[in-house]
Amino acid sequence: VIEDKTGNLISTHYARDIYYKGELALRKDGKILGVRFHCDSDNGSSFSGAQPTKFKIGLIHSAFSAYDIPFGYMTAQGHYTNKAPGGVAYRCSFRVTEAMFFQERAIQAAAYDLGMDQAAFRRLNLVKDHQFPFRTPYGFLLDSGQYEKCLDVGLDAIGYDEFLREKEAARAQGRRLGIGISTMTEPLGAGNSREYDILGIKMFDAAELRVHPSGKAILKIGAQTQGQGHETTFAQIVTHELGIPAADILVQHGDTDNTPFGMGTYASRSTPVAGAATAMVARKVRAKARKLAAHLLEVSEEDIEWELGRFYVRGAPNNGVSIQECAMAAYGNMPDGLEPGLENNAYYDPPNMTWPFAAYIVTVEVDPETGVWDVLR
Repeated sequence: VIEDKTGNLISTHYARDIYYKGELALRKDGKILGVRFHCDSDNGSSFSGAQPTKFKIGLIHSAFSAYDIPFGYMTAQGHYTNKAPGGVAYRCSFRVTEAMFFQERAIQAAAYDLGMDQAAFRRLNLVKDHQFPFRTPYGFLLDSGQYEKCLDVGLDAIGYDEFLREKEAARAQGRRLGIGISTMTEPLGAGNSREYDILGIKMFDAAELRVHPSGKAILKIGAQTQGQGHETTFAQIVTHELGIPAADILVQHGDTDNTPFGMGTYASRSTPVAGAATAMVARKVRAKARKLAAHLLEVSEEDIEWELGRFYVRGAPNNGVSIQECAMAAYGNMPDGLEPGLENNAYYDPPNMTWPFAAYIVTVEVDPETGVWDVLR
């Protein structure tokens, strides 16, 4: 069966049909003074995002965020065509991949035009450790990073200086070797409510946690797994906070009649946002368990210390109770004035997006006659 046009429009989406054109202002010593670019984006017959304007033109202005550039200017234009709906985020947050590709092509071209080593050019312009928190030329706030160190780790791993010597030696023998560098930093962990919403709903996430008298627990989250292994990851977060074995924690998701509100699994946001809500609710549960432990151990709450999985009396580490014993007490031996049960909920609204950084380096050999190339490292 061959797909027809109607079937294509109904069942298919796409991304990546974007065109960039830009320029960099440079000093002779290699310092970037400013960047200016324009983006044309084919959105297909309609845009797939529920409210695309809230995502700041698809986050394409995340370009050049890792570089210390004083001034930035950009324009963008969307076009509707006879293609299927566009803007789908497959294999990366939509529009960010294209922004990083354009960024590194521009950086590479600038280094070449100046006759500078590509690694040295990047090192000169990357944001330095002491500059964080750093405001990018297009307004994003980066909270932390070690960009130079990341680049240097990659250069050391590939043997950059040694390869440059090998490259020249190979040229004398008629061989053509090359090395490429690419860096990226992109906005992930979609939130915060001040700047982002979808159809008016803010982009926080929630979690509910109940510890049963048996000491086993049930965690309900709003994020839906798509094969990422949420059942393992989120159970491990609770284990890290409470010491309950992950095998004793049931994770429920994907049922809007039974699970709390969540804004979904995309843009690498599940663990930073829903995972943070999970950690927060586990800490609320632990705070109540501390009161139960003080009651069981017949001391004030201020005299209670915590180690993973158990509370104990300060100065008497052998005198303690497990989190499971506290759970049983929550249903049958709670102190006067304390509400029965051991459960809670939490909402997490991230103050900012996350900004991972990476450096990719590859060496290749190209056949000068055929143009066929092979990756060396």
